[in-house]
Amino acid sequence: MLALNNYLILSAILFSIGTIGVLVRRNAIVIFMCIELMLNAVNLTLISFSHYLGSIDGQVFVFFIMTVAAAEAAVGLALMIAFYKNRESIDVEDVNMLKL
Repeated sequence: MLALNNYLILSAILFSIGTIGVLVRRNAIVIFMCIELMLNAVNLTLISFSHYLGSIDGQVFVFFIMTVAAAEAAVGLALMIAFYKNRESIDVEDVNMLKL
């Protein structure tokens, strides 16, 4: 069985990849996937600590985070589709064009 440190290191690597993706990329779908990767890294951390401490609290938090992430995915993709229909692009630089 792997130690807690291994799970935390993996979680930190996943979170770092997600953070770099959000800061570097300009495509809205890629940014959206990087945010989901960051949420999954947090979920891994919560599950790891929950298992290590022998408590179910972390697993309950993960359930709520996954529920919010599913709602975020539905709303976020709907917004991206609507934006693409109007502008023919999903580049983040074009989003400021929505201001009137």
